[in-house]
Amino acid sequence: MTAQEVKQRFGLIGTSAGLDRAVAKAIQVANTDISVLVTGESGVGKESIPKIIHHLSHRKHAPYIAVNCGAIPEGTIDSELFGHEKGAFTGATSSRKGYFEEADGGTIFLDEVGELPLPTQVRLLRVLETGEFIRVGSSKIQKTNVRVVGATNVGMIEAIQRNKFREDLYYRLNTVEIHLPPLRERVEDIHLLFRKFAMDFGDKYHTPTVRLSDEAVKVLEDYRWPGNIRQLRNLVEQISVVEGDRELDASTLKEYIPDITATRLPMRLDAAGGAAASASGGDFGSEREILYKVLFDMRQDITNLKQLVSKLIDKGDISNVQEEHPQLVREIIGNSGDDTFRDFGESYVPVIEKPGEISRQEFEETETVEDENLSLQDKEVELIRKALERNRGRRKDAAEELGISERTLYRKIKQYNL
Repeated sequence: MTAQEVKQRFGLIGTSAGLDRAVAKAIQVANTDISVLVTGESGVGKESIPKIIHHLSHRKHAPYIAVNCGAIPEGTIDSELFGHEKGAFTGATSSRKGYFEEADGGTIFLDEVGELPLPTQVRLLRVLETGEFIRVGSSKIQKTNVRVVGATNVGMIEAIQRNKFREDLYYRLNTVEIHLPPLRERVEDIHLLFRKFAMDFGDKYHTPTVRLSDEAVKVLEDYRWPGNIRQLRNLVEQISVVEGDRELDASTLKEYIPDITATRLPMRLDAAGGAAASASGGDFGSEREILYKVLFDMRQDITNLKQLVSKLIDKGDISNVQEEHPQLVREIIGNSGDDTFRDFGESYVPVIEKPGEISRQEFEETETVEDENLSLQDKEVELIRKALERNRGRRKDAAEELGISERTLYRKIKQYNL
């Protein structure tokens, strides 16, 4: 079966080299029993790869079970995966088979496998190595013949370094790794996916298909798509339902895309606070890193302005600061009009209008931006609150938009009492 035939059968849209490479690798490993780890950002469609592997394998007539490890509470996940005996814990009124027992002879897909607690990882390692497991509350060893495919959107090496994931389990699970690229690395596929989703939602809601102008297509392709295909699909559905005009121009499309200025950002911060190339092709790992960069750039701009004015004071000529360097002054303190000072949080930066209006001592004593005004916690709370408002309180959609797991979002909501 060719990659093109597989994409048509499983509804995969795209012609990018990264997608074709992932599909081709899935076809190659399908007829084996080796474990596979599917990697990629949230929303790239990782769940398609295990389905391809299962339905092209000799296990295709046996059960296929998909398990979202991040959605199962830590206290019950062992019971869910491996089953339990009657009386094993409070509420265990009868014996129950686990997913590994139910999927015997077939394939089990462990989505968000990086979220598994460490004790469960030990049990999973034993299943992968020997095919043996023990139900919760039992002492009897049972056997299962299951093909395991895992998927994760977290950096596994980093998780291993932070002692959140076992190294031996990683190498046992990662016999073959299949990586699905993010949407921003599949630029040629973005408009194809938009058109496919537009036709689907046009049929679903009995409306004409939404179309884009050439300028709108450019806007679509330049956006970062942190939520990847899932975010694009939700955007097309929203436009199909809300927008009355079936032909969208660039300005109309921008109203539906959050943070349109956050396109392909090429740099991220390193541990020392400087700019460094991102290992993920220019993507920011989290909103916190974006805030770090904003703070770093703001501090650098204010420092540059202060040094500039200091040099001009040394020369005894500060009358033409704004005329000679209007762009730099405008970027830091804005266009102040007739005001002598521009507010900057609780502090201020003086606007120089006349020679001798400010001395070196006065300039050096001028406060810079207060750290409290730029609290990263406040920004994080603001981002979460806005995401919840945009998604009308739907936490799953808000978590997808923020690029974090639902479990993390629940913890943040409780932490900040939102």
